[in-house]
Amino acid sequence: MDKIPVTVLTGYLGAGKTTLLNRILTEQHGKKYAVIVNEFGEIGIDNDLVVGADEEVFEMNNGCICCTVRGDLIRILEGLMKRRGKFDAIIVETTGLADPAPVAQTFFVDQEVQDTARLDAVVTVADAKWLSERLKDAPEAKNQIAFADVIVLNKIDTVEPAKLREVEARIRAINPYAKLHKAERCNVPLDAVLERNAFNLDRILEIEPDFLVEDDGHDHDHDHGAHDHGHHHHGGLKHYHDEDMQSVAIAHDGDVDAQKFMPWLNDLVQREGGKILRSKGILAFKGEPKRFVFQGVHMMLDGDVQRDWKPDEKRLSKVVFIGRDLPEQAIREGFQACLA
Repeated sequence: MDKIPVTVLTGYLGAGKTTLLNRILTEQHGKKYAVIVNEFGEIGIDNDLVVGADEEVFEMNNGCICCTVRGDLIRILEGLMKRRGKFDAIIVETTGLADPAPVAQTFFVDQEVQDTARLDAVVTVADAKWLSERLKDAPEAKNQIAFADVIVLNKIDTVEPAKLREVEARIRAINPYAKLHKAERCNVPLDAVLERNAFNLDRILEIEPDFLVEDDGHDHDHDHGAHDHGHHHHGGLKHYHDEDMQSVAIAHDGDVDAQKFMPWLNDLVQREGGKILRSKGILAFKGEPKRFVFQGVHMMLDGDVQRDWKPDEKRLSKVVFIGRDLPEQAIREGFQACLA
């Protein structure tokens, strides 16, 4: 059976997560979502919309199911799996102060969860007006941005265009890889945040954002496919560099020695895992016709060989690490030493 996609929804208090959840739980979108929330009362869902409640699980009148994390997330996920077929996907909401990492880690540690569900994407809702302040005083806010696959920059109607560009640049300095959607009252199409497949290892590294390359005024002819990088040309936008949060991306045109790479990667995440929020990569291992793909959250790694390299496909190895105070030089040298 297909694994059920799980979206982790995070964002600072007041950023608009509740608005987004309310839309998911009330709009007639024709899909059934199971939504796991921290505290049902917090969402302020209109009780008239709740159809039936058995202990922790509520059904909404648009067919979505809602349940609260009173206990352990793993237990709730396992409980939901007994209702398979009643919903298409699961959304887990984290509290405003929470670091999304432990929720994401659930999908690496529990075998039963791994067998039935797959992490689809981490979505962060950010408040255009207050994000810059939050980034100064709240490390969690920065973690949420760094960790995200999709960022909904909400309440853009409350700031001036210049301020909005500045906030975008701050986001990009922390996380150049997330898809960024601008919104008022979280008015993004739901399929922009749900079922993104961002954690799908096959799609994981469509990442070569142009703005990591200093813009030399030429249009770089990249094949972007459906991948949206936000703005290609910032029009004089300041390149922000975030003091303590960065991403290290390395690409190598050719093969990597698996005997060297695997121990190096394991050792790196054991040593620096506290600093590495997310890691991912696609590798061409010497003598291996299939692509090896991995991803990780802190110290936890999950990797496997996947589909064959296509005949017309360059055997390109790419790795990315996003985190705090990363030892970039050591990572680059370590990777170099693993080339075949």
